[in-house]
Amino acid sequence: MRRYLFFVNQPYSYAILRPLQQAIRARGDDVAWFVLGCTTAPLEKHEQLLETVNDVKNYQPEAVFSPGDWVPYFFPGLKVMVFHGLPINKRGDSDENNAHYRIRGWYDLYCTMAERDTHRFEALAARHRHFAVAHTGWPKLDAILQSARQADGNASTGRPTVFYASTFSRDVTSAPHLVETIRRLKLSGDYRFIVTLHPKMPADVVDRYREMADDNLTFIESDQSFIPFMGEADVMLCDTSSILFEFMFLDIPVVTYRTKMPGPYLLDVDDAEEVEPALRRALERPESLMTAMRELCDQLHTYRDGRSSERVLAAVDKLVANNREGLKRKPLNLLRKFKIRRRIRREQRSG
Repeated sequence: MRRYLFFVNQPYSYAILRPLQQAIRARGDDVAWFVLGCTTAPLEKHEQLLETVNDVKNYQPEAVFSPGDWVPYFFPGLKVMVFHGLPINKRGDSDENNAHYRIRGWYDLYCTMAERDTHRFEALAARHRHFAVAHTGWPKLDAILQSARQADGNASTGRPTVFYASTFSRDVTSAPHLVETIRRLKLSGDYRFIVTLHPKMPADVVDRYREMADDNLTFIESDQSFIPFMGEADVMLCDTSSILFEFMFLDIPVVTYRTKMPGPYLLDVDDAEEVEPALRRALERPESLMTAMRELCDQLHTYRDGRSSERVLAAVDKLVANNREGLKRKPLNLLRKFKIRRRIRREQRSG
């Protein structure tokens, strides 16, 4: 039986890694979690937590999966990057300056999502020669597609369901600006709302949305996964959170408030008074909007079969079987390694 480890240092990692856990267990293998610097509250009773570095070393995982920028280099096993989000350039940087393509020297395998990012990482692999690339797809999308298949929809409500999500950054968040708009639309009874806010959202803003929870508004706490609710949505309301692109894969039109990622694939408004007309327009599913949205999805992710997790595991199997053939040793990164060990010691003491 093969053993695998999930390294978590951000709450978003749980939703990304759970489809991999399902695929690992389906083939009779074992998986454990190591959580550092964030809450373990989302872990379920059936999920195995390793609490110390010694626990990890004794566990001897064949591979360590992480969606983050770094992974403990001294953990046993292949280090596998599965990314924290779709290959979206929020800042308009060139590929060379895009953080998505930054090579920090921690990973043995990068699991890419679409043709463009695969080609870019293959070029980087040819230059650095210490990691491999596999065009697998994103594990999180497996769960998103599954949520759509499992959702009962909202036919029984007789009204459209709006899924609202907001990021926390002060210069781009819509949450403080749309509280009263969402309250008014909720009270009208014409809409049902599902609301999720970024874990770093200020507590006073979170409280204003939480207190609105009732039959017309479902509030999702930060330690809950919003994926099971996605398939219930008819339209999405957002700002500059990358979550909006995940909804597009369910063919759900998106309305944004002052987004920094505008395009023909969404309807953006500058004023709160424009939100409801935009929602009504999106619910009509105009052909130009839906076509642009679907074309963007094709650019961001190749697969729609819900089997990206299986492809990730197959890529790991191949690299392990070949004993990392053709790959050079990773750069020494002595200063960064020192900082990682210090960070882990500090986090473990504080935990």
